[in-house]
Amino acid sequence: RGISLLGINSPTVSPQLRLRAWQRLGGDLKPRHLDKIVTRTVSFDQLPGVFDDFMNNKVVGRTVVEIAGEGG
Repeated sequence: RGISLLGINSPTVSPQLRLRAWQRLGGDLKPRHLDKIVTRTVSFDQLPGVFDDFMNNKVVGRTVVEIAGEGG
């Protein structure tokens, strides 16, 4: 279904390199047309409330799941 999971999860990489990678994912590597294809943004905590929409084919476009954490 063309799903992409982007993130940093490598305890062996220095904090400086992880920060640089996150900055690029939110900068020059961010898809230029993202604002046109994302139709919904939900927080991680809201996910259980939107599963039915996905299961019942009520979702059109892309959904971004915001995952907030310490320092993120």
